Order: sequence, then structure tokens, then C-alpha cells
Amino acid sequence: MLPDEFPAEYIIEAIDNMAPSDLKGKGSPKPKVILFDIGGVCVVSPFQSILNYELTHSIPPGWINHSISRSAPSGFWHRLETGSIPMDSAFFAGFTRDLHNQSLWESFYRSQQAKNPSRFPPAGSPIPPIPQIDGEWLFHDMMEHARSPDPWMYPALKKLKEDGRYVVAALSNTVIWPEGHKWAEKDFFSDPLRQLFDVFVSSAHVGLRKPDPKIYQLALEKVNEFARANADSERGKRGGWGEGVRAEDIVFLDDIGENLKSAKKAGFRTIKVGLGRAFEAVDELEQVTGLKLAGDHPRVAVKPDYSAGKGAKAKL
Repeated sequence: MLPDEFPAEYIIEAIDNMAPSDLKGKGSPKPKVILFDIGGVCVVSPFQSILNYELTHSIPPGWINHSISRSAPSGFWHRLETGSIPMDSAFFAGFTRDLHNQSLWESFYRSQQAKNPSRFPPAGSPIPPIPQIDGEWLFHDMMEHARSPDPWMYPALKKLKEDGRYVVAALSNTVIWPEGHKWAEKDFFSDPLRQLFDVFVSSAHVGLRKPDPKIYQLALEKVNEFARANADSERGKRGGWGEGVRAEDIVFLDDIGENLKSAKKAGFRTIKVGLGRAFEAVDELEQVTGLKLAGDHPRVAVKPDYSAGKGAKAKL
């Protein structure tokens, strides 16, 4: 398949397999906590890099995300994000192997044939060879993308923090860069973005990752501890933190469906952040908080870059 054979609606369906926002009870009391994912919410999504790679190399959109997601819980990506393995040559070799799982490729391709018969050969047709992907190149390109603040959400985050009445927290699946790497940090939590948060729950530091229900419970415990410890501060009095935080007092923003679904099961209210369309989530956040949070960046969705990743290995 060539990139122009994938229309916009197909691409959106392939990558936007997220649970919808869940802000039922907008007339109920305002939340006490705004809980943010980082990649794809506060910073540019690494999934934009994945999509660019797939379209550039004529890989059906959604395959790489499917491969990463379905390799849980023992996949190398997941083990890196829980801090159980280091980021070294063994990780990159293992991650690349996970991206070439033949049984996952066959199940993905068959499901796409059934869902999109006009875009794929009919069911029963031979399955093409699995796409060859340079996992190490892709990983670093994803991380490079995710270092830039999101032009819509980042200004909203700063305005929320300046207002002060909400506990501003993060719940993020993270990685730890090895010593000597250009992105390695002596103190993970000293990063200027991370310092904006009152509470930061990092998967690689706590040994849990979304969508594990335990990490949502941990996040609730941490924001409750912070609220109670600061209940007598000016912020705490304005935000009504004296009675602590319950699950329904939290609004959680994420860009991945499985993470949002687990958050709902934990009792959190949720806002979906669409790929390249965070301005829509900022609109919802304004409704929830009653604050003017949007910046001046044009409200134009990010489009795929078909030229990205041409130097990397991938062939269908």
C-alpha cells in the first residue's frame, strides 16, 4: 500500500482507539486534582513519530502501536517503562524483536482485512511479509518528538499552576536514560516541565505502568497525601483540600484508550487528548475548571509528515 491509499478517516480510526472523554456530572463540584499524562498530552506525542514512520514506509497505520500494546506485560517496551530492565543494546534488540512478532502481525492484518475490506485484500488472501522496522531508530525518533512542549496543552498547564487552586499532578509511563546519554538527568524530577507538578508518579521509578490499576490507586494516594499536607495553605483553602481527595475529585488527561478506560474504572473523570488535536482537550479542561486556559497557538490539527523516517529501515 502507498501512503495516499490510507484516507484520513482510516488513519484516525487506526490510531485513535481511545476511550471517549467522561465528564458526566459537569454540574457537580469542581475537581480538586488535574492529573496529566506527559507524552501526547503535555509534550508532543511520540505516536506522531510512529504514524509518520508507518505512512512513510507504507505500513498499515496502527500496526506498531498494536505490536507494542499486545506484547504486554513481558514486552521489552513495558519492562523498560517499569524500570525492570536498563536501556541498553539488549533492550533495543529485544524491542526490535517485539516489533517483528509474526503471530501478532497475522492477527492484526486479518483484523484489518475484516474491518477495512476496501483497503485490504479480501479475507483468505495471503498475508504479506511482516514489515521490517528499525526499532532503535524508531525509539529515538519517538523520544525526540516527545521533548517538545505541546503548543496547546503546555500553556494551559502553566496557567493551571499559576492559578493555584488545583493540585496539578502527573501520571506518566516513563523511561530512564542511561548515564552518559545526552538526555540522561542526575535528578529525573528536576526537569523544568516536571517541576510544574505538585505530584509526579513516574512508572519507571515506582515499578508500575498504566494501565495497571495499581498505579491509579498509587496516584490517588499521592495526591490525597499532598492535598491533606497542604490543606491549610492559601492554595489548599481555595481548593477545598481539607477533606482530602477522592477518586471522583480527579480529572485525568491521557491520549491512550486503555489508560483512560482503567482511569474510569478507578473512578476518575477523564478527558481524551486526540493526536495532534490537544486544543480540543483544552476546551474541555476550561469547561471543567472554569478557567481561561487556551494560549494563542492556531487551532489547526497536526498533519502526518510523509517524509519522516526515510533513512530508517522499514519495508513491507
